[in-house]
Amino acid sequence: MIRLEINGRIATVTLSRPPVNAISTEWIAHFDSTLERLAARTDWHVLHVRSDQKVFCAGADLAQVRACLAGPDGPDQMLAYVAGMQRLFARIEELSQVTVAEIGGAALGGGLELALACDLRIAAAEAKLGLPEARLGVIPGAGGTQRLTRLCGQATAARLILGAEVIDGGTAATLGIAHWSVPRAELPGRSAEITRRIAELPAAALAASKACIAAAAVPGRGGYLDELEHTRRLYSSEDTRRRVEAFLADNVKSQA
Repeated sequence: MIRLEINGRIATVTLSRPPVNAISTEWIAHFDSTLERLAARTDWHVLHVRSDQKVFCAGADLAQVRACLAGPDGPDQMLAYVAGMQRLFARIEELSQVTVAEIGGAALGGGLELALACDLRIAAAEAKLGLPEARLGVIPGAGGTQRLTRLCGQATAARLILGAEVIDGGTAATLGIAHWSVPRAELPGRSAEITRRIAELPAAALAASKACIAAAAVPGRGGYLDELEHTRRLYSSEDTRRRVEAFLADNVKSQA
């Protein structure tokens, strides 16, 4: 269901549950177990989430949804199921490492909610993205209403969620949902380029930057004090001082 490979400080998680990477309770447990394995290691800076199926992730496992609703406590079972997705996606969002979603095919419902939990998204221009739950009389309750609104603003979130609109990867990039969009044939190479570039950056600086960006999204808080605290801590790091001194040695004369 979930394959993990670590190479060059990049942890690649490949979604592999034919045919559409449907999200079941078992799938959630497999992903959680993968994150546990990663938490025990320090040899990775970037989490790269991709799929080996034609789709990225089509969302909820329809067989499980049917089984939940068939019982007398159907609403409670569905609530527990969606809460499990919420917890997994929150765990991905809260990682200190940078996370990148490579969207080569459809990312719908919970599939898009998974991608939204990542820091960065690169989508094939031909891919289909959307939160169409309103068509079924429900909502994207695994974080979709919150993350899409924070990412793109209320107007865009309302357009996609209230209209149950499905868009292509190019439109997703225009709206700010995806950070990059390329033809599907170019997606693996471009994703590899992006993840390699990020993986080469200092892990401590990436983690501090993520924390400050997250602080900016908290109403009434701001992250200015966070910036100062992380700056103090980073300048106390031997690795940072070495990098800064090397940069100064190469560039001070050019400003004279």
